[in-house]
Amino acid sequence: MFGALPKSGGRAPLAERVRPESLADVVGQAHLLKPHSPLRQWIETDRVRSTILWGPPGSGKTTLARVVAAATRSHFVAFSAVTGSVGELREIVAAAQDRLTFGGQPTIVFVDEIHRFNKGQQDAFLPHVEDGTIVLIGATTENPSFAVNSALLSRCETFHLEPLSAADVVHLLERAVADESRGLGALHLVADAAALEHIAQGSSGDARRALSTLEITADWAVRNAGGRLSLEAVTNAQSHKPLVYDKAGEEHYNVISAFIKSMRGSDPDAAVYWMMRMLEAGEEPLFVSRRMLIFASEDVGNADPKALPLAAAADETLRRVGMPEATYALSQACLYLACAPKSNASTVAWQRAKDAVQTRGALQVPRKLRNAVTPLMRADGYGVGYQYPHDLPEALARGETYLPDELEGSVFYEPTDRGDETVIKNRLAEIRSIRDK
Repeated sequence: MFGALPKSGGRAPLAERVRPESLADVVGQAHLLKPHSPLRQWIETDRVRSTILWGPPGSGKTTLARVVAAATRSHFVAFSAVTGSVGELREIVAAAQDRLTFGGQPTIVFVDEIHRFNKGQQDAFLPHVEDGTIVLIGATTENPSFAVNSALLSRCETFHLEPLSAADVVHLLERAVADESRGLGALHLVADAAALEHIAQGSSGDARRALSTLEITADWAVRNAGGRLSLEAVTNAQSHKPLVYDKAGEEHYNVISAFIKSMRGSDPDAAVYWMMRMLEAGEEPLFVSRRMLIFASEDVGNADPKALPLAAAADETLRRVGMPEATYALSQACLYLACAPKSNASTVAWQRAKDAVQTRGALQVPRKLRNAVTPLMRADGYGVGYQYPHDLPEALARGETYLPDELEGSVFYEPTDRGDETVIKNRLAEIRSIRDK
């Protein structure tokens, strides 16, 4: 017989209720908590330092901060990066100073989403972290190199938390189902292994999301399935889950990097997967299209000159027909670019030419290449000695040069032996051989 539903009034969400309270209960992050690791030694010797915990949502940053405070003799204060003020911080610091002076007790100030602080707010912590009045533990989902100012970052140790594995999440779910005092144990649910595995796989390593899904599913199962937490119950109770993808944050750059590297590595399966990850998560389709336009020249280039027109056609299709119909064209372009022969010779050529311009400055255009549009210019030798290629055999001028005299003999473009660029390479070798005679 399954138990009665818990009353919702004043009751914290399941993820908060079953939050680990001791180091032994923490699941995952073995690389940070293994014996003799710096963080574990700090906890065990009660010498916690100011720290930045960097990791994805639901990886245990808040839990770890609370466990650290509980495992040491520190007083724990949570400070909001959204609503907290400098005045409130002054009060916290004053109280922390009193604890330290009269009782020797350190104070841990936990700041969730510390990346939401501006530089001035982050700077307000500096003197108090530096003199040891408080121990700062900041949590962020953003790369601290960009999200935390360098002065504060240099005074903190940074630990990178990883998403929980599916096995870790299943363990948390099983524990929540069985826990009668804080979890769902009083409901006497019958939880199928397949259902818990499905929830874990869909959570993308986010424990909070998994526990929220479990709580919603348990409510549905009690009301509609006799307390049987099955795969069907999960499917019926769970709404469309959002994908982890912050268009303004690091995950945006991680996914677009994977997309480009997959095309560059000629893996069409991975390329179309990462493209759909972006589109399904709400990325602007024109952003994806622009990246493929750039890629067509940067990484395919003249190894397949058809790549750029195809990418341009997909972009035009997107602009004309919109989504979702343009997905067909975006997919076609993505797969073509991934399978195309690759050459960055065009990229290398303009980078070499740019370097020559920046290094040598504005070198004089040789007089023979200048346009003699006035009698004075012709009298000054403009255009003298220029050989008109169309009047010559093979439309090539033997011994002719076109670079500034100081750069004569420089080679910027070196075609590869891949794709259509093989033809260009052979043709260019012939051209250069004739011109050099």
